[in-house]
Amino acid sequence: MLYLKLTTLLAILPLFASGVPTTGPHMKRAECASCEDVAHGFASLNGGTYGGKGGKVVTVTTHADLKKYAGATEPLIIRIDGTIIAEPKGYEVPVKSFKTIIGVGEKGHLVGGGFNINNQKNVIIRNLEISDSYEPTDYNGKGGDWDGIQVDTSVNIWIDHVKLARMRDGLIDLRKDTNYVTVSNCLLSEHNKAFGIGWTENVVAQMTINDNFFNSTNQRGPSADNLKYCHMYNNYFLNVTSYGNYARGKTALLVENSYFERVNDPVVAGPNASIKSNWLKFKDCTGDIHLNVNAHKVFKASKFYEYSLKDPYDLPTTIPPFVGPRPEIGV
Repeated sequence: MLYLKLTTLLAILPLFASGVPTTGPHMKRAECASCEDVAHGFASLNGGTYGGKGGKVVTVTTHADLKKYAGATEPLIIRIDGTIIAEPKGYEVPVKSFKTIIGVGEKGHLVGGGFNINNQKNVIIRNLEISDSYEPTDYNGKGGDWDGIQVDTSVNIWIDHVKLARMRDGLIDLRKDTNYVTVSNCLLSEHNKAFGIGWTENVVAQMTINDNFFNSTNQRGPSADNLKYCHMYNNYFLNVTSYGNYARGKTALLVENSYFERVNDPVVAGPNASIKSNWLKFKDCTGDIHLNVNAHKVFKASKFYEYSLKDPYDLPTTIPPFVGPRPEIGV
């Protein structure tokens, strides 16, 4: 009996010496379902997009802690548990490289502000709601560049299962040669300028936009300017008043298996752009529909990655229930 007690004591002494608690939640790495998922589409190229995979898992409930960990230099998986109010309103939290920012189930919500990724790499923003920096006196967002997610000159970005609504400027703005991006399973709604891509003369960006729901937006669904490759598939558009998919500049747009319902100018190309389409469904739409414009110039996405196409007739029932935060992610 004395020997047993002695060996037990010897086993636990190193834990006390190292400062690691012997009981409580720090005994093991925090649970975080699907927090080490990696991106598909163009974000899977250039080494892949894995965010903070392999780094520590931290949980934040305050705006101060969110800023602290998002701006850290080390790889981190940052769980947002509950509603966080941006301070001041419109503030975009700077995010450094090798970060996964993910909501806990359906509880993660950033209100009144957004995220800014500037000259960084390998960032995942996932399973969150971002909303409500909108100012009623500034419908066009000219008074403040307050985006939900703004990305400049960055590579390997994955935005997934994010619900965005009612921001002051753009919901998502991907700018200045941001490259190797996938935007998937997102809900963009109740907004003027939904999703802008470009702000560059260079034609280098490669993006995948799939399985999203654009609901009750005005324009930029997306506005895609000077993209080398823009691949859109399995998207559902409902009640879009100005325009939907707009290929601008020298963009090459491949748009496949999507459903457009009550959309004005669902698919349009500017003077120097190219569009190739495959199995698009239109219901009660108005304006221009450019199905194939210089289609021979458009790339074949299957040469870059594997993907699965859905029956566009099913999208009104299969897309809306599964966009935005999911209860099984981040818990």
